[in-house]
Amino acid sequence: MLDDKTKNQIEKLHSQWQQQANKSKTLNKKFIIVSGEEINPLYTPLDLEGIDFERDINFPGDYPYTRGVHANMYRGKLWTMRQFSGMGNAAQTNERYHFLLNKGQTGLSVAFDLPTLMGYDSDHPRSLGEVGKCGVAVDSLADMETLFKGIQLDKISTSMTINAPASILFAMYIAVAEKQGVPSKKLTGTIQNDILKEYIAQKEWIYPPEPSMRLITDTMAFCADHVPKWNTISISGYHIREAGATAAQELAFTLADGFAYVEAGIKAGLDVDVFAPRLSYFFNSHLDFFEEIAKFRAARRIWARRMREKYKAKNEASWLLRFHTQTAGCSLTAQQPENNIVRTAFQALAGVLGGTQSLHTNSMDETLALPSDHAVKIALRTQQLIAHETGVANTIDPLAGSYFVEAMTNKIEAQAEKYFDEIERRGGVLKCIEQGYFQQEIARSAYRYQKEIEAKDRIVVGINDFIEPDEEIKIPILYIDPQVEQDQCDALKKLRENRDNDQVKRSLENLRKVAQGNENTVPAILDCVRCYTTEGEIVDVLREVFGEYQEPPFF
Repeated sequence: MLDDKTKNQIEKLHSQWQQQANKSKTLNKKFIIVSGEEINPLYTPLDLEGIDFERDINFPGDYPYTRGVHANMYRGKLWTMRQFSGMGNAAQTNERYHFLLNKGQTGLSVAFDLPTLMGYDSDHPRSLGEVGKCGVAVDSLADMETLFKGIQLDKISTSMTINAPASILFAMYIAVAEKQGVPSKKLTGTIQNDILKEYIAQKEWIYPPEPSMRLITDTMAFCADHVPKWNTISISGYHIREAGATAAQELAFTLADGFAYVEAGIKAGLDVDVFAPRLSYFFNSHLDFFEEIAKFRAARRIWARRMREKYKAKNEASWLLRFHTQTAGCSLTAQQPENNIVRTAFQALAGVLGGTQSLHTNSMDETLALPSDHAVKIALRTQQLIAHETGVANTIDPLAGSYFVEAMTNKIEAQAEKYFDEIERRGGVLKCIEQGYFQQEIARSAYRYQKEIEAKDRIVVGINDFIEPDEEIKIPILYIDPQVEQDQCDALKKLRENRDNDQVKRSLENLRKVAQGNENTVPAILDCVRCYTTEGEIVDVLREVFGEYQEPPFF
């Protein structure tokens, strides 16, 4: 807090500087951040008026964790380098996992293909042409066994980006561990399991919101007893941002989803301090360097305060917002794809300076295809260069105290709080989804951003300036052979012929009974998985009980 004398002195000096600056040349352009707001030419201690160090910033590892959730941050342990990978069939993806682990990756992250994400087996008519194309095809426990062949699940942390059928794929992972002799209590990792953001942005849903939330709280309860080291939800702002949201919208809508999950867990009868420590977050790191860093710092502060003050969590672990970061796929360009290496490096650096716990760096070729070995190795090396050559991991939260960063942190927190008030006024997250509020807000932001590019208020290198009209792209592109789909379907047919189909039938009938009642669904799903019931067969039973979600038109 500035005393009057100091404040007056700074105001006088700032006024003198402003007069001199006004005489200097200024570029004829808008100085705006990705969110579209103009930025002041200079920030001073006056912009930090009202900040209390202990209340708002404090030390790393201390409430409200603005400077990081761990006291020693990267001096104690570097972030987990977790490249998101999945391609073709399970054997091909397993090969990529071993490749990345041999190159120094420290965690696994599974990308599933579209049929798996939507709960369809590879031989379903709706899967035609999509099997293995945007990720790995996983139909049953047999595929999951192949996916992790030669990888000890008690020695590696695994993240799985799966939502509507998350409990099914998670059950397969547990069953693989059982076959390896690894107790579930030793498993570490994350399932995304974030259905709310699917209704808001990514659109990969199956069931209506209410039963979908039940599946999530069932997973929370099951893991609290049986898989205590597992993160039961990765509450995702990434896809909200990729759909066109601003940084403030990503922050606000994602944390609002997180609060909705907390409230659902409490409503289901769970102690907040039992499940909240295993909630994690997943954020996008876009191209506005300082705005992204401020977003991450504000996120920790908001979460800590809400968990302690509103939800009355007493366990300090419940106050900690731990998050994974992925660089912004939507910022990458098909034109001049090598430039994407530089974009990704800046975004990854922002994630590190913002205090991320794990990081995925996008590959330069991802606007054209799934990453090649060459491209994904460069992406991994980008993280390793940041960790070991730049020096940014040597000190904790080095930008703390920056007039600009602290002012931006406060500003983005205030913007998020306005959104929280509006969401509450409209009746909460589910009501806002039903009304199309989130969808319309994101659409408006995406439209504004595109208009800025078209007007050249925002320069995108290779898109609206510095164009190479005769460019010839000469980077290797990964090709998924159509034979992958046929082989996957053939393997699925053989699986159904050779398994104990009477046991499959009994397990599905038991699942139906459990889903119709109030029991936890996860043990029944595990029983199905263990006898090689397919994902599609399990989803079909739950779809019959729960129904399917149909999004109403909003535009």
